[in-house]
Amino acid sequence: MVETATSPVKSAMRTLDIIEYVVARDRAVVAQEIAAALAIPVSSLSYLLNTLVERDFLVRDGRRYVAGPGLERLQARTHNFSIAERAAPLVRSLRLQINETVSFFVRRGWEMEAIVTESSDHALRYAVQIGSLTPLYCYSAGKALLASMPEAEFARYLAESDRPAVTPATITDAQALSEDIAEIRRTGIAYTRGESTPGITALGRAVVVDGEAVGAFAIAIPSVRFDHDLEQRAVELLMTTSALLAR
Repeated sequence: MVETATSPVKSAMRTLDIIEYVVARDRAVVAQEIAAALAIPVSSLSYLLNTLVERDFLVRDGRRYVAGPGLERLQARTHNFSIAERAAPLVRSLRLQINETVSFFVRRGWEMEAIVTESSDHALRYAVQIGSLTPLYCYSAGKALLASMPEAEFARYLAESDRPAVTPATITDAQALSEDIAEIRRTGIAYTRGESTPGITALGRAVVVDGEAVGAFAIAIPSVRFDHDLEQRAVELLMTTSALLAR
């Protein structure tokens, strides 16, 4: 009974994610991109795409798909999608692929705001509150945003920001933080290890469009589950997902 009940729900969620992804791109999208972005097996994706085309929610042009006339009655608008609307299906996909808490943050001055989040379904998990403002220096997404700043702006951040220790592991010293940011600029991935919440390891990556960071993805993992294989998986997914949003 559980499998029978779950399968239609999963199929429905995938269908909605496909619609949201194609519409938010505002350009023609090939099936391979949809499959990679939303982690949908090709066999399942082909069936869902055919159904959406049949219902006029999508239009097929060769190997590419665009929003179809059937969406007009569902869409409030067709342009100027917010960054939250563009990031939401990718956050959901990332959470499904790794089953850890995934969030997307945007910068607000010397702080950042969570605008999209999906929690892990593990009993032991990290939770993020939508709309919450948090400092940049002790969260992985915040460090990723700091690393995307021009040197002059980062220097101003160091001079103007208050950086109290949130946990014993928090990096507050300007020189130590600068060295950490330099490493993030080199690798493209930011880490925090218990710096904002004891027992939580997090990875973050900024999304840069036309030389400016529009936000950052973060994956928060309880340290008891964090190992080399999970770390490598998280890094790969962050790289892929941030590139998709930046396109």
